[in-house]
Amino acid sequence: MKKFATLFTIAAAATVLVSCGDNGASKKLTVGFSQIGAESDWRKASTTSIQEEAAKRDINLIFSDAQQKQENQIKAIDSFIAQGVDVISFSPVVSSGFEDILKKAKAAGIPVILFDRTVDVSEDGLYQCYIGSDFVEEGRRAANWIVENVGEEAGIAELVGTVGSAPATDRAKGFREVLEKHPGLKIVKSQSGDFTRSQGKEVMEQFLKSPEKDQIKVLFAHNDDMALGAIQAIEEAGKKPGKDIIIISIDGVKEMFKAILAGKANCTVECNPMIGGQLFDIAQKMMNKEEFPARVPSQEGVFDSKSITQEVVDGRKY
Repeated sequence: MKKFATLFTIAAAATVLVSCGDNGASKKLTVGFSQIGAESDWRKASTTSIQEEAAKRDINLIFSDAQQKQENQIKAIDSFIAQGVDVISFSPVVSSGFEDILKKAKAAGIPVILFDRTVDVSEDGLYQCYIGSDFVEEGRRAANWIVENVGEEAGIAELVGTVGSAPATDRAKGFREVLEKHPGLKIVKSQSGDFTRSQGKEVMEQFLKSPEKDQIKVLFAHNDDMALGAIQAIEEAGKKPGKDIIIISIDGVKEMFKAILAGKANCTVECNPMIGGQLFDIAQKMMNKEEFPARVPSQEGVFDSKSITQEVVDGRKY
């Protein structure tokens, strides 16, 4: 996708985005947003960010919770189109299967902003902007932390996110890119925990009963909630999380910060959910026929026991 939206795209968006009366006042912006669900603290924080920012800016937000089901999300987007919203935004449950509904939105002249996750499409122009993280780089950061802090030899258990989702696919890819250069670091168990705490706990229980259980020295979880579930399983198995098994995950939620401060986890790679401001900045640029970037990156860091203090925990918003 080009760095900036084309004039054609902006012009098309303007046909539905701008409406002025005789007094020159612009109409109120209406945004339809479909959220994946409320499966994690991270997801709940992103929803709060969007809802609070919409209220602050007096934007008419039509919100839909897909409850982690793609069919619910497609129905919601179809409803947004039928209602004639100005902008559609959503965080896709999985990467594939959205092309037809995106073509319908394009035909209706409604621009689409993707948040947090991307989609696989066969043609350009089906969405105008993506706001979110570089998931491949997050995977790399997690692996590099292991190399720097654990060493060159360890058996690794991996809790994978929702199968087919962009963060699960890309985080696994980036993680393995680094491990290929360090053959002593081997993934001995890998299974999806569907980004939920309950599944993270259940899968970790299975790992700890497997023939490879004694090889597991490091746990890499694709999100904090799965890691927090795994911590419970490790403790119930009579082991010390953060010591007997080094734990690194992705998201950077407050509860994981607390676990690191307590010595029960070791590192979290930040994936910032607070994007309400960025989302509506882009939507309003569309309405005002201004240029906007096709890719808006999140600002993120890596946190471990060297950088997390009680003050940092207290100041965490999510």
